[in-house]
Amino acid sequence: MIRLDSVCKQHGKQILFLDGSMSLFRGERIGLVGPNGSGKSTIFRMIVGEEEPDAGQVMVDRGVVVGHFSQDVGEMRGRSVVEETMAGAGAVSEVASELHLLEHALADPERADELEALVERFGQVQARFDELDGYALEARAREILAGLGFRQDVMDHDVGSLSGGWKMRVALARILLMRPDALMLDEPTNHLDIESIIWLEQFLKGFAGGLVLTSHDREFMNRVVTKIVEIDGGELTTYSGDYDFYERQRAIAEVQQQAQYDRQQAMLAKEKAFIERFKARASHAAQVQSRVKKLDKIETVDPPKRRRTLEFAFRQAPRSGDDVLRLAGVGKTYGERVIYESFDLLIRRRERWCVMGVNGAGKTTLLKLAAAAVTPDAGTVTIGASVKLGYFAQHAMEQLVATETVMSTLQGAFPLATIGSLKSLAGAFGFSGDDADKSCRVLSGGEKARLVLARMLYDPPNLLVLDEPTNHLDMATKDMLVTALADFDGTMLFVSHDRRFLSSLSNRVLELSSGNVACYGGGYTEYVAQTGREAPGLS
Repeated sequence: MIRLDSVCKQHGKQILFLDGSMSLFRGERIGLVGPNGSGKSTIFRMIVGEEEPDAGQVMVDRGVVVGHFSQDVGEMRGRSVVEETMAGAGAVSEVASELHLLEHALADPERADELEALVERFGQVQARFDELDGYALEARAREILAGLGFRQDVMDHDVGSLSGGWKMRVALARILLMRPDALMLDEPTNHLDIESIIWLEQFLKGFAGGLVLTSHDREFMNRVVTKIVEIDGGELTTYSGDYDFYERQRAIAEVQQQAQYDRQQAMLAKEKAFIERFKARASHAAQVQSRVKKLDKIETVDPPKRRRTLEFAFRQAPRSGDDVLRLAGVGKTYGERVIYESFDLLIRRRERWCVMGVNGAGKTTLLKLAAAAVTPDAGTVTIGASVKLGYFAQHAMEQLVATETVMSTLQGAFPLATIGSLKSLAGAFGFSGDDADKSCRVLSGGEKARLVLARMLYDPPNLLVLDEPTNHLDMATKDMLVTALADFDGTMLFVSHDRRFLSSLSNRVLELSSGNVACYGGGYTEYVAQTGREAPGLS
């Protein structure tokens, strides 16, 4: 369906691709992986014709319709959510629009003299609309929107009233409703909750066309993709299998290349030592010359490319009392909406509670209550003895000062810390070299999240309250955070839609649904085994 053949692409001085090749066949689901800035989004733009390669060819088979979802959703307003979704459905939406205009024309008395031509055209367009299954379009649009977390009443509201994250879901729904031959999805799981991610997994596994996607959600990639294409140093390398298989194969290939490199280096050293030793002896002139020629012809093996891994080790947090957080008889309402009524919860030292619940169940409200960001309308929230709290909120990135740099932000938070220790901290969270001098104004969402986490975790609290800490993080930072938090000796209360994060770190589950509260001993993995579902909103 789609082929990239010996593609070269350069942005300024940065070479993105050098003779890169890949192909997408019908029914294949490709995961595109590589470091930030390696060119993943550029591949999507070249496939849909928004950019041209500097050399090589990007070929899309004749008649193949490509649907492209990117993080730039554009302007949305003036239509309902379901109308906006249907407007992006490709050919069927164009036919629906013409059908709508023809209906108005037929009812217009001033166009009575055109009636015969209008009736004939209406019949043609109606037949085409029926052929494209247009009469089921609204039902399919509502089904997709429901899968992505929209309530039925919200579907009929003006799309312009939605937040940026919910507009992203509308943009994704448009592409899925379009039913293209090939789907290009750039980070489709951003801004989705766990129920919507699982629904999207099932949708994509049933998609008959070709699919290329990027995602920082390891579990999502493992469940959806059948092939990985890695961008590394301008090269495109294809691996058959899911993301975990790719990681294992890449590790094996690195070990093999290192062994091959070491053997060749040993051989070269031996040959050079012989040449150096006997080059002045006439009796060995022929042998020396022969070995010099041999070395000139050898194709040298490059050492494996080492990916920089992020590592962060917690300093010892102060010990808290055994009772860390207690909610007693807590009530909380927003307007007429009751979030909690007579809610009781006790969190003890070293417990790690993950909070599950559908949108609106009160997950974020619970974390705000714990962090004293909001006060209860009834009851009490009591922090235990010697508790030092660290709170990562969804809006935490907005608190960074735009004119400050990464380093000045850390220095402002820890004025007594040495420059060396703060540089090590910045490096552990992906800000090495010149990146540490970046202004907060130009940081991406993921970079801002990393900086806020670095500032919060350097002087470690013993109670971490984390609201979607992995939302904007790439896979390497997520892996580092999971590894670091696994060794954290304190207490955790958190919300996350990342199933690896949930299963790796939780040892208690609090499920919120329709005013009911259920507690489960054991972590997220045990919760799934006990309930038979991966999230409360799933049957």
